[in-house]
Amino acid sequence: MGYYDDHYPSRQKPKRKRWLMPFVIGIVLGAFLFAILLPSLVGNNLLPYQVVVGDHNQSANLNQSDNRDNDTFFGDVDQIQVDISSKISEIVEDVSPAVVGVVNVQNQASFWQEREEVEQGTGSGVVYKITDDKAYIVTNHHVIQGADLVEIVLSDETKLDANLIGSDLYTDLAVIEMDASNVSKVIEIGRSANVHVGEPAIAIGNPLGLHLSGSVTQGIISGKQRAIPQDFTMDGRADWQTEVIQTDAAINPGNSGGALLNMDGQLIGINSMKIAESAVEGIGFAIPIDDAIPIIEELERDGEVKRAYLGIEAYSLNDIAKIEWDRSLHLPDEVDGGMYIRHVEPMSPADQGGLAEYDVITALDGEPVYDIVDLRKHLYSEKNIGDSLTITYYREGEKQETTVELTSLSND
Repeated sequence: MGYYDDHYPSRQKPKRKRWLMPFVIGIVLGAFLFAILLPSLVGNNLLPYQVVVGDHNQSANLNQSDNRDNDTFFGDVDQIQVDISSKISEIVEDVSPAVVGVVNVQNQASFWQEREEVEQGTGSGVVYKITDDKAYIVTNHHVIQGADLVEIVLSDETKLDANLIGSDLYTDLAVIEMDASNVSKVIEIGRSANVHVGEPAIAIGNPLGLHLSGSVTQGIISGKQRAIPQDFTMDGRADWQTEVIQTDAAINPGNSGGALLNMDGQLIGINSMKIAESAVEGIGFAIPIDDAIPIIEELERDGEVKRAYLGIEAYSLNDIAKIEWDRSLHLPDEVDGGMYIRHVEPMSPADQGGLAEYDVITALDGEPVYDIVDLRKHLYSEKNIGDSLTITYYREGEKQETTVELTSLSND
């Protein structure tokens, strides 16, 4: 008696494989037809691609030969030239000699009360001009602050003494002069106003000391017209608002004073600072070159920057909740922006003009202002020491106006 089990396949004699012979015949026939028809298809440009016949060297060197009679190929082939050297490498090779090391040397008393020169720190600088056999270098104020002697280290490691012409605490810029006989490159100045957020940027400097001189980092422009508060007196209150370009190109200690470049190899900023917190990565700042040039020229001429001075610490209304505009500052609905005063310096023009804490400034000489950048642009671009300034402000919801005479802000 037999049993039928549908869970297992029944054992049958395997059939003979009959597909092998037709498969082989098809391959041979296809190869034969392809060999016969290919020249005709190529000659009549019926293929969607180019076919080149020749050895490896001929194919690789088509772009180097103008005599095509020596090459065997069917149809016309477009020449393609691939340049393996990147644009960044070309920029760096060209610009690097204009980026130098800056050494801050200070005199200190030894154990035996003898004075000795001690290296206090290093940074970077940029050669921006040569005039009358003198080379001029821009760097950061904090790089040379307190220096008794400044030493310049060129890209070929040549060390030269230099003279500090002048520096400015508030813009963090300094100008150095040295003999130009060993200087081979002057950087090309660009326009920071033409910079766009998202475009590539290159930083060159000496991070962590001169043993890493000429280091190059690449990133993008992350933001423009960033206002960064500066507390010079370390009292917890902002003494200044610095307008900077933000980039994610790595900027480390020693990069200060180095070059921030666009993809044309032009100087668009002076690397100045970074946010050094464990939770923060890729946020560095550079002083826009458009803002730096007038300061550099004044430092060359006078050795210092003399500014019109108002005497307030102010912040944008956008820094506080909108509900506080009405509840705390009592602003009417027609006010759409401005700056509230946090502190007034005693005996300053603002103090003498009657301004007080929590007054809200909305216009200077009839021009609307919304933040410290607007204030600084008006004060330092359109006003001089001794000029009158008309200030429109609100106090307890009432619109008022006062005129003050601007004095000088000392760098001391």
